[in-house]
Amino acid sequence: MNEVSLLFTLALVHLVALISPGPDFALVVQNASRYGRQTGFYIALGLSLGILTHAVLSITGISLLVHQQPTLFHLLQGLGSAYLLYLGSSALISSYRNWQQTPSPSQTQSKAILSQKQQAFSKGFLTNLFNPKALVFFISLMSSLIPASMSWAGKGSALLIIWGLSLAWFSALAWLLTKPASQVLLAHISRYIDLLCGVLFCLLGAGILWGVLMV
Repeated sequence: MNEVSLLFTLALVHLVALISPGPDFALVVQNASRYGRQTGFYIALGLSLGILTHAVLSITGISLLVHQQPTLFHLLQGLGSAYLLYLGSSALISSYRNWQQTPSPSQTQSKAILSQKQQAFSKGFLTNLFNPKALVFFISLMSSLIPASMSWAGKGSALLIIWGLSLAWFSALAWLLTKPASQVLLAHISRYIDLLCGVLFCLLGAGILWGVLMV
């Protein structure tokens, strides 16, 4: 396959992975629906840069070295599970605190104003960076579709495609979730979104931690 075909295949595979439900998807849904569009966009920016970091580490071979070192990889898994459990417990606490309330669109918007951009960005970046499954995915993706013989222009294009698609998808998701019609609906089910995302994060974190402890 020539480089154009490889890049097209890379874009298609990555797009399918992006739209598949997972912790990144859940993070955007939870935060954009509760805190508003601006927070959702900063979450999207953080996620896309986390993905870009994984892609760079994979294309340079650093991720493969980490994966081949059991101690380092288990440390990354431990950090990832701890962070997912933190996100999950925070979402469950938020759901519990709001269970007796009925959030309105105006309340949701006021919280968005108070939300700090840096915190939203950091949450998105760390959620993806500490996801050990993302590390393994990009090792597989890059090793199979980005050969060592590919030109630097081709590798740079691959990184740009991965980052651009990630930012575009998560930003579009945040935008759709914060349209006025969507906000009216989401304002009434935000507690359920928190509950569902909390359970999802906790299950993922517990599953990763269990895998580390069983080694």
